[in-house]
Formats: sequence, structure tokens, C-alpha cells
Amino acid sequence: MNTRTLMRKLARWHIWLGWLIGVPLLLWTLSGFVMVLKPIEEVRGNHLRKEIAETPLPRDTQISVSLPSDGTKPVRSVSTQIERGEPVTRIIYLDGTSERFRADGNPMAPLSEIEARLIVAETIVGGDQVIDARRFDADDPPRDFRRPEAVWQVALADGTHVYVGIETGEIEAVRTRWWRIFDFMWSLHIMDLQEREDTSHPTLVLFTGLALLGTLIGMILLFRRRRSAAKQS
Repeated sequence: MNTRTLMRKLARWHIWLGWLIGVPLLLWTLSGFVMVLKPIEEVRGNHLRKEIAETPLPRDTQISVSLPSDGTKPVRSVSTQIERGEPVTRIIYLDGTSERFRADGNPMAPLSEIEARLIVAETIVGGDQVIDARRFDADDPPRDFRRPEAVWQVALADGTHVYVGIETGEIEAVRTRWWRIFDFMWSLHIMDLQEREDTSHPTLVLFTGLALLGTLIGMILLFRRRRSAAKQS
């Protein structure tokens, strides 16, 4: 096979590959463009978190919290800090669950809706403009949270969803309207519209491989055409 025949075949392959990978290339370019329009800190809603000065524990603070003695719930970490004016001890277990205790050792009840609203109002810009609050169990997380954790979803007037852990009493995530757009574009970018986490599945590998092949063929053809144009001149 001479060089001219090979170039013609490569040109035909390049055309067919262009038709095949045109849509994925457009989606990758569009989604990539949208995802870089704003800094990732703004996408994550970090700009909405208020800077709250930490309150040191008083020197005379007495903590009476006992770790589980039966060994059925191995402990990952224990921490004590001032939360809304009182010392709270948080125990996080290896299975990901957690509990909160008052200084006298009594366990704190799961976070109520009123407490979740107060936390959002105190720590989030615009957090006092709540339009709705819903509880989600760990086995049924909302679409824009996707973690197996019981949370309160506090919806704000600007479309932001703030998720407060029912067990942890902490803000677990801030989901702005732009985050949800970013999340959809990310799903297009990795071609995983359901879980939006799998970055190495057969469909994505196939189309990226075809795109790479089409690009290489295009570069070969471009180099050959430049040489032909130089000879004609």
C-alpha cells in the first residue's frame, strides 16, 4: 500500500470517526466550559459560610462522657467544643455514625428542625431566609447530597440547599443553584447521568479512545497536507 492510498484511507476513517465522536466532543467541550466559569470554592458554596470565631473551652470545664465499654462500636475520634454556648462532646465511630453528649454525659437528642434552622441562620449568608425544611433519612438521601447520612435539608430563598447532619449537628454540605448546574455538567463530562461518580466505565473509555484516535489521524493528515501544499508552491 503506497503512501497516497494510506492517506486516503486515513481521511475516510477520520470523517467517520468525526461523525461518531462529534456529539461526545461537543458535550465534553460544553461541560468543561461551564465547569470552569466559576471558582470551585464558589461552586461548593464556601463563599456563603460565615467566619465564626471559635469559643475556647473554659479552664474549669468538666466533661463526663464515657466511651463504649462493650467494644461493639469502635471509636474513631472524640472531640469537645463549644456549640451555641455549651460544651458538646462528639464521638465518631468507625462505621461513620456519631453521637453528641452534653458535659454531664447525657446524650443529646437528634437535631430538630428548629435547631437546624438556627444553625443555618447563624453560619450561612442569607440563612435566615428559609422557605422550607425537610428531613431525609440515611437510606434516602436527596439528589444533590448523595451521602448515606440522615440530614435536614434547609432550602433558602436564593435556591441554596443547606444540609445539616441530624446526628452530627454540623453543616455537611452547601448546594447552590450553580452547584446543581455544575453537577449536571459533570455527569455529562464523565457520561454517568445516574450516580455521577464513575470516571472509568466502558462507554467513557470507548469514546475517549476513539477521540484520541481521531485526533492522531487528523494530525497525521494535517502534516501530510502541509507538505503537499509546500511542494505545490
